[in-house]
Amino acid sequence: MKSILGISAFYHDSAASILINGEIIAAAQEERFTRKKHDASYPFNAVEFVLKFSGLKLNEIDQIIFYEKPFLKFERLLETYVAFAPSGFKSFSKAMPIWLRDKLFQKNLLFTELKRHDENFKDINKLFFSDHHLSHAASAFFPSPFEEAIVLTADGVGEWATTTVAVGNGNNLEIKKELHFPHSLGLLYSAFTYYTGFKVNSGEYKLMGLAPYGTPIYTDKIINNLIDIKEDGTFRLDQKYFNYTTGLTMTNKKFDSLFNQSRRDPAKQEITQFHMDIAASIQKVTEDIMIKLARSLKDEYKIDNLCLAGGVALNCVANGKILKEKIFNNIWVQPASGDAGGSLGATLALWHIEQKNPRQVNPNDSMQGSYLGPEYSQEEIIDELKKIGANFEILSENDLIEQTAIDLSEGKAIGWFQGRMEFGPRALGARSILGDPRTSEMQKTLNLKVKYRESFRPFAPSVLREDASEWFEIDDESPYMLLVSNINSKKTYNMSEKEKALFGIDKLNIKRSEIPAVTHVDYTARIQTVKKEVNQKYYNLIKRFKEKTNVPVVVNTSFNVRGEPIVNTPYDAFNCFMGTELDNLAIGNCYLKKIDQNKQLKKNYQNEFELD
Repeated sequence: MKSILGISAFYHDSAASILINGEIIAAAQEERFTRKKHDASYPFNAVEFVLKFSGLKLNEIDQIIFYEKPFLKFERLLETYVAFAPSGFKSFSKAMPIWLRDKLFQKNLLFTELKRHDENFKDINKLFFSDHHLSHAASAFFPSPFEEAIVLTADGVGEWATTTVAVGNGNNLEIKKELHFPHSLGLLYSAFTYYTGFKVNSGEYKLMGLAPYGTPIYTDKIINNLIDIKEDGTFRLDQKYFNYTTGLTMTNKKFDSLFNQSRRDPAKQEITQFHMDIAASIQKVTEDIMIKLARSLKDEYKIDNLCLAGGVALNCVANGKILKEKIFNNIWVQPASGDAGGSLGATLALWHIEQKNPRQVNPNDSMQGSYLGPEYSQEEIIDELKKIGANFEILSENDLIEQTAIDLSEGKAIGWFQGRMEFGPRALGARSILGDPRTSEMQKTLNLKVKYRESFRPFAPSVLREDASEWFEIDDESPYMLLVSNINSKKTYNMSEKEKALFGIDKLNIKRSEIPAVTHVDYTARIQTVKKEVNQKYYNLIKRFKEKTNVPVVVNTSFNVRGEPIVNTPYDAFNCFMGTELDNLAIGNCYLKKIDQNKQLKKNYQNEFELD
C-alpha cells in the first residue's frame, strides 16, 4: 500500500489530503476545524483528520508533499521589489522579516509541525514540494472523467505563474505555457473586489453576485486603460493603476481617478448603482478573457475536453458562459479549485507524473461528490446532542425525509447535516441550509434572517439530474455548483415595462420564474445537479419534495452565517441552528424543531464571526 499526504498552507485556505494507491481517500480545509474563515495556518487539524480517517500514523505515510515551492515564491518577491524599487520598500520591509523567519525555511518549519502528529516521524526526506500551478492543474485533470483534456488554471499568483495551460493524457500532464506575475486575471478581479469594498480572497463571490444588478458601462474603460487583451485571450496589466506589487493595497489613486471615485469604505458607504456597474463591467471583461482563452486553446490543441482549476475557476458565471458557447464538448471544474485543492493536486502530481503510476478514469469523476471530510455516526450525533441539552426525536430515514419534505413545502428553513462534509467552498447537500424555491420571500429570509448577509446575494438550486433540462437551459453534469445557466424560458415570467425600468437592488423583488428564490436578477442560477448514486439521501429528499410540489428543486446554501466557515460538527450545526432563524434541523436521523428547544441555549450568533 502506497500513501501520500498533501498539504497546502501559509497563504489562504490551508488544507490536507490523502491518497492511497492513487485513490482519493480524504480531504478537508483547516477552517472547518478552527472556525476561522480561510485559515492560512499549518493545517494541524486537517492533517489529524485525514490520518485518522485513513487509519495511518504519520510515520507510516510514504511521502508528504507541499503544494508549492517556497524558494521560487521568494525569488519572485525579491525580483518584484527590485524591479519596482524604491516604491516597494514599505511592503518589502513588512514582508522580509516574515520570510526570513518562517517562510524561507519552510522545509524545516513543516518538518517541525509534522513531528507534532507523531514523535516517531523522523525522516525529512519524505517531504517533497510541488509547483503551485502544477498542483492546480493536477487537481483538475487527474480526478476528471476525461482520458484527455486541455487544463486551464488561473488564480492570483503561485510562484511566478498566474495562468497556465497544460495538456493531460492518461497519467501524463504537461504544462505547455504560462502567463507570469504581475499580469494576473485573479489579481485584476481581486483589485475590483477591493475597490468595491469587499474583502480580497473572500469577497470575489459577492462581486460576481452583484454584477447582474449593474450594466457593464465601464468595460471599454477597463480594456483601454487597465488591461491589454490579445486575440488569443492572453493579456498584460498596466501596473501604474495597481498597488499589489509594491504596496499594501490592491489599487491606487490613479485607479480611483480613472473611475472618478475613491474605494468604497464598507463601514461608511452603502453599495450604489456605480458599484453594481463596476461589478458588471469587470465580470464581463473576465468572461470575455476566459472565452477567448478557451477558443484559442481549442483551435490550437483540437481536444474536446476542458478542465479548470485555480481561484478564477470558481467564477461559475464565466464557466457557464464557456459551456454555453459550446467551445468544448465537455467541461469539468475541480470543486476545490482554490488553494485548498492544491493539497490534493500535489498528491496526484507526485503519484502520476513523478512516479508514473497508471490512472483509472472514472466516468463520473474520482472526487466522490467531493464528500471527503469528516462524518459522524448516529450514536456520536445522539451523544453530542444530549451533551448540549438539545431536544430531538429520532426518526427512520424514510420518516426523516418525509418530515423534512413537508416542512420545506410549508416554507420552513431547514439545516441539513448528513454524511461526510464537503471539500471545497460549496455546500453540496451534506452541510446545507435548505428552503422552498417557489416563494420569492425565501431569498430574503435566508439572506437577512439566517445568513445575516447582503440581500442581493443569490441562492443556488439543487435539482434532480434527470429533471435539470426541464427547469434550466442545461443538460450537462453540474454536481459541484460551478456552472451558471439560464432558467428554462418555459418556467420564467415576463417583466412589465415598469419592472424593466427599475434599477439596482429594486430589481430584487420581482418574481421572475416559478422558482423565484433561486432565480437571479438576470434569469440565471448556479446549478447543482443531484444523482442518486452520488448522494442517495439528498436525492431522495428532493424527489419527495417533487412528489409533494411538482418541483424537483430545493434552495441549497451553505450551513453557516456570513463570515463563518461551513459547519463541521454536530456542535457547530446546533450553534448555528440556535443562533439564527432556522426553523428545524435534520442531523443524521435526529430531527430538531426550534420551538422545542431551551431558549437559554440560544446564543447571539450574529456578531460571533468577523464579516467577510
